[in-house]
Amino acid sequence: MDRRDFIAGCLGLPLLAQATGAHGQAGLTKIIFPFAAGAGGDTLCRLIAQEIAPLLQKTIVVENRTGGDGLIGIKAVKGANPDGSMVLVTTGPTMYLLPMVETTPTFDAAKDFMPVSLLARFEFAVVIGPAISARNFGEFVAWLKANPDKATFGVPSNGTIPHFMGSKMEKDLGIPLSRVPYRGSAPILNDLVGGHVPFGITTLADALPQHRAKGVTIIAVSSAERSPFAPDVPTLRESGIDLVADAWYGMWLPAGSPPEFASKLSAAAAAALTKPEVKEKLTAIGLIPVGSTAEGLTQELAANTAFWQPIVKATGYKIEN
Repeated sequence: MDRRDFIAGCLGLPLLAQATGAHGQAGLTKIIFPFAAGAGGDTLCRLIAQEIAPLLQKTIVVENRTGGDGLIGIKAVKGANPDGSMVLVTTGPTMYLLPMVETTPTFDAAKDFMPVSLLARFEFAVVIGPAISARNFGEFVAWLKANPDKATFGVPSNGTIPHFMGSKMEKDLGIPLSRVPYRGSAPILNDLVGGHVPFGITTLADALPQHRAKGVTIIAVSSAERSPFAPDVPTLRESGIDLVADAWYGMWLPAGSPPEFASKLSAAAAAALTKPEVKEKLTAIGLIPVGSTAEGLTQELAANTAFWQPIVKATGYKIEN
């Protein structure tokens, strides 16, 4: 889920021109990002790695282990030696939604991982294409009621926040909605512009370029307050949908990792995220730098799990594994 969180590939890139031999294998730490290179989350990983390498006196490598909607990379870190050599950076939703939708959960975020830090937040958007003649959310709802046979929306993937946002909207509006899963944000936006699907739910950052080019219209954002990236667009709450659904990236170590390394890593990540040049690069791609303690990440994960559990359960959605 990221800013372009729905993608695939495998690439490892050393980020510090520091010979591994200077510290040996013990001086190498891999950041595992379970989505493809080139996404907003991947950029976040590489910025963080570049900044924390000197502070930790380690060579930091970002490795993209894709597949299973993030599960391949998550399982790799879960099964890794807890020696500080492997770190997971992924979206919060992969950590709390996957266990909810799997018939047999393959991991427990609270038990199988040691929290390090919340890193950055991002938002989602309800986006309409030219197939819908509406200028705001009220007119959009009126169109849905008048065209129930056309009430179809695209999401970047099944089992994601946009998927369950659509379910919540369907319940609150009392209008049956038909979901179409895509492979990422780009094909949704292409079909929106082409009039092949009337509306979609995807990341705000991905939708903004087409919104600004007048190809699509963002009619609501998922954040608690209006987004700094689109201050003219009302929130879902302002529009009558009682839902706040921003998402975030977090950092974890395997359970049983050295607490002193976790503390050092958390402090280094927080320091990196306060740098003006890092903030500028992240906000340019639609990410809001945060940084937190391990406790802050634990609380965020618990709050999101509690919020989404009843919504997900009500849909009955499951994936076989």
